[in-house]
Amino acid sequence: MNLLDGKKIAERILGNLKKEIKKRKLKLRLAVVQVGENPVSKIFISQKKKACERVGIDFKLCKLPAKISVAELKKEIEKITKNPADSGVIIQLPLPEKFLPEEFLNLIPEEKDIDVLSEKSLGKFYQGTLKILPPTVQGILYFFKNYKIELKGKNVVIVGAGRLVGNPLALRLLREKATISVLNEFTKDTPSFIKKADILISGVGKPDLITGRMVKKGVVVIDAGTSVKKGKLMGDVDFKSVSKKASYITPVPGGVGPMTVACLIENLVKFNL
Repeated sequence: MNLLDGKKIAERILGNLKKEIKKRKLKLRLAVVQVGENPVSKIFISQKKKACERVGIDFKLCKLPAKISVAELKKEIEKITKNPADSGVIIQLPLPEKFLPEEFLNLIPEEKDIDVLSEKSLGKFYQGTLKILPPTVQGILYFFKNYKIELKGKNVVIVGAGRLVGNPLALRLLREKATISVLNEFTKDTPSFIKKADILISGVGKPDLITGRMVKKGVVVIDAGTSVKKGKLMGDVDFKSVSKKASYITPVPGGVGPMTVACLIENLVKFNL
């Protein structure tokens, strides 16, 4: 079993970005909008802040109460996106249930949408004309590139069809000539799909969803699921049992998370070069 070390690759990416920022004397700021409290969001926001500090980018957190009205929230987001000092703007997901995410994500102009979540940015990404990729997608592609994992002709099974992982990743991996199956809560006979996977990617956010007896020997496992259990960050994969059969596997924490953060910062820099 080989560990796909996201921390190590992310450090390298951030190190290169720091040099680039210094060389070009870039003055950048990342603005993060957080609505309400969410334990997973809290962890990711702190990682983004640390990454910004590491490369020399200013960081601004705009924390808003969960009880804020739709109109007020729109006003706040518009104020941030119009501020020339904010080079990149992200809305930390998930938002409280009463909000429809699209309504707010679409307020972010394309040149500041480093998360690639507005309809305009997604449209360009689907057409292949956007100069950046969604951060989690880019991070996962870096794993394949760094560890020389072949995608062409492979049976790739993605568990979860969410906006951050499953959906954009499926589209991008089709371009690599892989055979893609995307599983959701209505998929019949999920275990038989998982058993056939050469590469298994999960982004559901449910601890111990995938166990060792569900996967075949030699599978490549990318765990992009995040949830908090007893104050600890957990993935979807039971690492202990799955790692005994996997040829490559990402840890949680230290796998997809740091890569997503590094690629988010990379997008911010790319947009401002």
